[in-house]
Amino acid sequence: MDQITLRDYRCFHGRQSARLAPLTLIVGENISGKTSFLAMVRALWDVAFADAVPDFKQEPYDLGSFAEVAHHRGGRAGRAETFEGGFRIGPTAEGIGFSFNVEFGQRGTAPVPLVRRIWNDTASVTVEDRNGTLKATVGAGIAVWEETLGDFGSVDEGRLAPLFLMSLAGRRSSREIRDQAEPTEAERNAVRKLLQIRLRPQPSGPFASAPVRSKPRRTYDPARPSRDPEGDYVPMYLAHVFRERKREWAALKAALERFGKSAGLFDDLEIKSLGPRAGEPFQVHVRKRGERLKGPLRNVIDVGYGVSQVLPLITEMLRPDAPSTFLLQQPEVHLHPSAQAALGTLFCHVASDERQLIVETHSDHLINRIRLDVRDSQVPLTPDDVSLLYFERDELQVNIHSLRLDAQGNVCDAPPSYGRFFMEESARSLQF
Repeated sequence: MDQITLRDYRCFHGRQSARLAPLTLIVGENISGKTSFLAMVRALWDVAFADAVPDFKQEPYDLGSFAEVAHHRGGRAGRAETFEGGFRIGPTAEGIGFSFNVEFGQRGTAPVPLVRRIWNDTASVTVEDRNGTLKATVGAGIAVWEETLGDFGSVDEGRLAPLFLMSLAGRRSSREIRDQAEPTEAERNAVRKLLQIRLRPQPSGPFASAPVRSKPRRTYDPARPSRDPEGDYVPMYLAHVFRERKREWAALKAALERFGKSAGLFDDLEIKSLGPRAGEPFQVHVRKRGERLKGPLRNVIDVGYGVSQVLPLITEMLRPDAPSTFLLQQPEVHLHPSAQAALGTLFCHVASDERQLIVETHSDHLINRIRLDVRDSQVPLTPDDVSLLYFERDELQVNIHSLRLDAQGNVCDAPPSYGRFFMEESARSLQF
C-alpha cells in the first residue's frame, strides 16, 4: 500500500460518522453541508499529514472565519467555542491502522488546531496548544506520561509542531501520571511505530475541483502548468506533454479519447501549435466522427460547453501523476445524461485502494451507472468499494446517512426521504 486514503471519517456535523470508500458519493439537498464536508476532509489531511494549519478560505472552499465555520443554533448555548473532526484508517491487510482527531479553536478570526490526538490499540499521542505552549501526553499500554515542549512552529505562520517530535516526549524530565517508573523502551517503540505509520510518505494532498471549471479560450499562450481547482492550467499541461513527452502524450491522449467516445462528446483530441517553437501559442481541437465521415477538427471553444468543462477534470484523473485523493464538486455540470453516466463509469475505473474519489453530485444518471456497473461486474469495484452519503436536513440539524450497495446494486439502509423525489417523478412519468 503506497498511498494512504481516508476510509472512515468522523465528521463535525453533530459527531456523526460517515464511511468513506475508494468511491464515495455525496448527495442531498442544497445548503445541507456537503461542501463543508469536503472542506473538512482537506483540512484534516493538512493537519494530519502536512503538519499545516488548514486554510478554510482556500479555493474552491471559502467557509469564512471561525464564526461562519462553527455551528451556531442560537439560544442559551450561544456560539460554539470549538469544533472537531477526525478519521480512522484501516486496519489494512498489512495490519496498518490508526485514528486521528483534531479540535479547532479560534485564534484571531481563523480556526486553528488546538488539540491533536493520534492513537491505535497500542499507543496514543495527544498534543495541546494552549496560548502557544505545547503539552504532549503520550501513552503506551498502561503507562502514560506528559511533557511541556518547546516552540517547534507557529500557527500564525501556518505551521504545526511535527508529530514525530512527540515520540521524544517522556525523557527524564517527564512527569509521571499513572506510573512512577520511566517509560520502558518497548513503550517508547510502540509510540514511535504509531507515528511512523502516520508518517508514511504521501506524494500529494487531496486535489479539490471546483463545480464550474475555467472558460475555454480560442488560443492559449504557453505557461508553466500549475494545478488549480478550476483547471485553468490543463490546456498548458496538455501542450507541455504533447511537446515534451511524446510517449506519455500518446497514453494520455488515448485515455482521454476513450472517455470522449463513451460520453459522446468527442472522438479525437489534438493540440495544434501555431508556431514551430515550444513557446508559440497553441489551440485545443476536438473532433466528433460520423459513421462514414471523419469530420473536421474544431476549436474547443466552438463545441458544446460540456467538453471544456469536463476536460480539466478527466485530465486530472488520468494523468500519470494523479494525486491519491480527489474531492469533486458536481462534476456533471453542463453534461447531458449519457455523458454523466459515462463519467460514473470512469470514476469506477479510477477509484481503487490507492486512489480515492469523494464526489458531491446531484446526478441520478451518474449514480445509477455506478450501481449498474458494480452490479454487472463491468468495473473493478465491488459493492463494498462504494459508499453513498446522504445529507438530510432536519430543522437546523443535518443527519448524514451512510448508505451502501448490495450485490444487486440496490441502495441499502436508505431513509424514506432518500430518492423520494426521483421515485415520485418516475411514477408520474409512468402514469403519463
